[in-house]
Amino acid sequence: MHLRNWQQKIIDDFPTITKQHHRFILKAPTGAGKTVLASEIIERFYKDKKIVVLCHRLVLLEQLEQALSIKHNVRKITVSDSGPAFEGYDILLSTNMRAKEVLADAIPKADLIIIDEAHRVSPNGQGYKRILDEFANNGKKTAQFIGLTASPERRTGDQRDQLNLAFDAIIDCANIEDLIADEVLVQPIYRPHFVHDLDLGVIDISSGDFPVSSLAPAIIKSSMIDYALWSYNEERLNLSTRPVSAWFCADVSVAEATLEQIQHYGIKAAIVTAGTPIKERMRLLADHENGDIEAMVSVGVLAEGWDNPHCNIIVHLRPTLSKVLWGQSVGRGLRSAPGKDKCIVIDVSSNWSTFGPVEKLEWSLWSHRRSYMQFMNRFNWIGQQQDDEDDQETYLLCENKLQNGTRCSLIYKKNLHENDTCPVCGTYAAIDIYKAQKLDSSLNENKLHTLFFERVPEVYGEMNLSVWNGLGRTAWKSATPKEQVFLAFCMAFREVSGEPTKSESDYWDVALEAETRIRAYLVENKFQIVKQEDFDLADIADGMLAGTVVRALRANYGISLCGEIFESHTNPECERKYQKAVKIAERLAMIGCSSQDNLPYFNAADHLATL
Repeated sequence: MHLRNWQQKIIDDFPTITKQHHRFILKAPTGAGKTVLASEIIERFYKDKKIVVLCHRLVLLEQLEQALSIKHNVRKITVSDSGPAFEGYDILLSTNMRAKEVLADAIPKADLIIIDEAHRVSPNGQGYKRILDEFANNGKKTAQFIGLTASPERRTGDQRDQLNLAFDAIIDCANIEDLIADEVLVQPIYRPHFVHDLDLGVIDISSGDFPVSSLAPAIIKSSMIDYALWSYNEERLNLSTRPVSAWFCADVSVAEATLEQIQHYGIKAAIVTAGTPIKERMRLLADHENGDIEAMVSVGVLAEGWDNPHCNIIVHLRPTLSKVLWGQSVGRGLRSAPGKDKCIVIDVSSNWSTFGPVEKLEWSLWSHRRSYMQFMNRFNWIGQQQDDEDDQETYLLCENKLQNGTRCSLIYKKNLHENDTCPVCGTYAAIDIYKAQKLDSSLNENKLHTLFFERVPEVYGEMNLSVWNGLGRTAWKSATPKEQVFLAFCMAFREVSGEPTKSESDYWDVALEAETRIRAYLVENKFQIVKQEDFDLADIADGMLAGTVVRALRANYGISLCGEIFESHTNPECERKYQKAVKIAERLAMIGCSSQDNLPYFNAADHLATL
């Protein structure tokens, strides 16, 4: 089998990877060829051995069975299967909820366990927790536990449900930009519109995302679908090949309203949802791939496991606070195909301005409660570009009134088009998004970084250290919640390692080790950090400036801790310590700290019992 460059590198490195890691994720973009890689790993390193391959959806099982059966003896177990595992076959395919007794028998026998779409693994959920526990307690010492995903992040604040508890490392296999350069994927071309009459601010997001029950009516009442159809009808005519599109909708009501409008223009279209029978779904998707259906409108089924390389337009009609959902769905249009040189991404959901282009998404193994709140600002990513010290980018929002009375509302980059005219309507009637939305109203991390690295050495050089060195308990004893966050940041900067880390997993291992030491100090001294609703970088900046929020004693004590590190560490070490310290302070603020802590990496009661 001819392997792509990134696949061959993983094959070459695989013996070394398995020596270093027992449970790891192979991370590569959608369309890169992770299933092919898995098949090759089995062929090269696990031939005639016992293998379990798990995924969470039946449609994924069908695809995996088809791919793996080419070279291997595969059995897809059913719900009613019973008896010993691996009788007459070497590879067992299943969802995590099928034939539990067979799976329980298979896990201890397996030499390799592969989980597709591994970001779905819930270490504290009913299905995968049982499998993880069985592997940890009864699995072979030499067995490997491998996850495959393009987006190694779980959108949860539950500290017992973090992805890092299932896997001990992430192996970065390839990124989207490299695969575009290698012509494995095509370049996404974004057409984002901001729909003014879609009001998301009034929707309750305490669940962590926009609930469909509130979101769907808001979409239908707005001009969102009209914008999508207007953009689509323009873009489909500009393609060099026939248009093949995938539409991502919030629920069936939105999908049906969208389908009706698409068909109004004489375009062949169909709907697939989680309720569509598998045989019917496969028939519709086949018709879509061979060109009999131009537009496939979906609800919750195409974001994972669906592969139509001819798809050259993605239309996003699903506002979300989930970076995973945004990345997975857009990635479905990036596969290369003969005659396909790009994929048009029409976003009327403000996901592009919130998260940014999918090729620039960054992932994290750990999250905290309310970590999704930053995405409530639907211009979150645009604000970050404006604040970037090294490469500031300004984006414009076209306010030109169209003949139908709506505004053009295209978002486009300043200085990219002649006289900054809108590339869609050809006029200049744009506003600077950053200024209009007042995205600089709160301190951002770039500004705090500059302040911290300038201010701490300056103040520390003028301090009488004999006054501040012994005031730690006094500083913490009567600190306000905001002062606690400042002190936590300063302690984290002192405690965390400044050594380079090789992976995301290593990064968080180092950060959580330092967080554990801080928690131990606080519970030993009976100090408590109350859970806070928000993490405000301005509180840390206030301490650096001895302002109005952080009082002088806490400000000076904290700076004394940080200044000592500047004296004894190199600039690159301080930079790495600073980046981790911000994350640790954020976690302490959002999770809190008390003698009741019962976290995977720190149990307060157990710690106090050892004293």
